[in-house]
Amino acid sequence: MSFSNFVAPWWFLLLVAVALLAAGYVVAQRVRRKRVLRFTNLELLEKVAPKRERWSRHVPAAFLLAALALLTVALAGPTSEQRVPRNRATVMLVVDVSLSMKATDVKPSRLEAAQVAAKSFAEGLTPGINLGLISFAGSATVLVAPTTDRAAVTQSIDGLKLAQSTATGDALVAAMASIDSFGKVVGGAEGPPPARIVLMTDGKETVGTRKAFDAAEDAKKAGIPISTISFGTEEGVVDIEGRQQSVPVDDDSMKEIAKISGGEFFKAASAEELRRVYDTLGEQIGYEKKQADASKPWLLLGTMTAMFAAAAALLLGQRLP
Repeated sequence: MSFSNFVAPWWFLLLVAVALLAAGYVVAQRVRRKRVLRFTNLELLEKVAPKRERWSRHVPAAFLLAALALLTVALAGPTSEQRVPRNRATVMLVVDVSLSMKATDVKPSRLEAAQVAAKSFAEGLTPGINLGLISFAGSATVLVAPTTDRAAVTQSIDGLKLAQSTATGDALVAAMASIDSFGKVVGGAEGPPPARIVLMTDGKETVGTRKAFDAAEDAKKAGIPISTISFGTEEGVVDIEGRQQSVPVDDDSMKEIAKISGGEFFKAASAEELRRVYDTLGEQIGYEKKQADASKPWLLLGTMTAMFAAAAALLLGQRLP
C-alpha cells in the first residue's frame, strides 16, 4: 500500500497536539513523583506506596496516544493504487475462421479450442465492458455490435463457421468502424469510451482491400491498441480438397501488428496456453489501476487501539483514562 498521496494532509498538524499530550503526560508523571517524595514519614510511605512503579500503568496512555496518531492518519485521507473494475470500455473480439483453423495440432481443433477460450473470455469480462464480435476469412462479418449482453456474444461464438482465405486487414477495419459507431452513440460529455481490439488468428493475410499493417497504423492514430494472439503451431496441416497443406502460424505478422498499434503480442500453441492468454487479457482489459481511498484500515486500527486503551484502563486502574 502506497501512502504517497493524501487527500487532506493538513490533518497531520494534529500530530503536534498528540506530541504535546505525550509530553504533558511525561511532565505529569514527574510532578507526581516529586509530590510522593515530599512524605517525611518514610515508614508510612513504604506502606501506602508500592516499592517499584509498575510499567503497566502507562499502558492505557500509550494505547490512547497511538490511537490518536492512527486516527490522525485516517483523517489525512491516505490513498493507494488499487485495481478497480472498468465502468466503461469497448472491446472488439476479432476471430479468424479461415480453413486453416480446422487444423488439429491443437486438440480437438484450432477453431473448437478457440471457441471454448473465447467464450470463457467473454463470460469473465467485468460487466462495464461492451464486447463485440467479428469473424473473418475472405471477408469480415460483424456478428455482434459492442454490447454488455454476454449471451449474444457466446451464442455467436458457438456459431462460427469456417470459410476460405484470410482478410486480416479488412477485419481490423471493420472492428475500428464498429468501435467508432458505438463511441458516437454512447460517448456523451465524457467522450467515447476507451477501446481495444483483440485479434486471434493463425495464419498469414492472403486477401483484402486493406493491408493489416496499414490498418494497424490507422488503429494507432485512433488510439485503439490491438492485442494479437498467434494461435497454433508450426506443424499444423489441413486437408483441402483432398490435399494436405501446411498451415504454420505467422508469429512475425502478429508481432508487427501489435507493435505498430501499440498493443501486445501473445503466443498460444495449445488450448491451455490460449486460455491463459485470454485470462491475462481479461485482467488487463476489465480492470484499471486508480488512486482510491485507503483510510479505512487506519480508522479501524485507531478505533481498536482506543478500545484497548479503555479496556487496559479499566483492568489496571479500575477507571477510564
